[in-house]
Amino acid sequence: MKDEMNEEKKKSVVDRVMDDIITDIIEGRLCPGDQIPTEMELCKKYGAGRNSVREAIKKLQAYGVVYIKRADGTFVSETYNQKMLDPLLYSIILQKNSWKDFVELRSVIDIGTFYVIMDKPETREILPEMRDLLNLMDKEMHNPTPSVDAVMEYDKEFHLLMAEGTHNPQLVTITEYITRLTLPSRRQTVRDVLQHGDIDNFINLHRQMIEVIENRQVELIEKTVTDHYVYWK
Repeated sequence: MKDEMNEEKKKSVVDRVMDDIITDIIEGRLCPGDQIPTEMELCKKYGAGRNSVREAIKKLQAYGVVYIKRADGTFVSETYNQKMLDPLLYSIILQKNSWKDFVELRSVIDIGTFYVIMDKPETREILPEMRDLLNLMDKEMHNPTPSVDAVMEYDKEFHLLMAEGTHNPQLVTITEYITRLTLPSRRQTVRDVLQHGDIDNFINLHRQMIEVIENRQVELIEKTVTDHYVYWK
């Protein structure tokens, strides 16, 4: 029992050190490139042992929030690292929310992606490649023996290209994670579409997304995303 209490106390100290450093970064007391307090200074500040402080720093390093320079100290990361989003996205997996909640999350992200794209005229550059992917998807789905995996790959690249059109690396990473998390459902969706012969509608829903971007039809964003989710209901 004593060991359990000590372990719980250690965890709370580790979390407190991590939370405090992250708060300092958020509120500007620590800026990208700044050196964080030394191990001894953190021990004194939190009344913590060296092991707890070291564990907190190791976690922050694993998340990409800080990096360590040998003999120089520990510094706040200056560039975006994909690992920064891992804790948030893994929490989505572990919470095991209802499928309806997850679909709502993806729809919010998709709608947001459209709005970001609309604010960046240079994103028109993605349209030719989106059309090429859609044509390949269309051709594969009308093949006498279509490959579900090939269709899914084209679909994945189609949506990832949209995310890349935002020029926002965080948004691209989230899209990649969500694509992975929805793999079983997307596979079943493609099978159902092929089985029930609803290919033309499936392709047209993707074509609508291209048209919304090309014509800057902001008023149709939410309807287009909602229509696209008809197979997930």
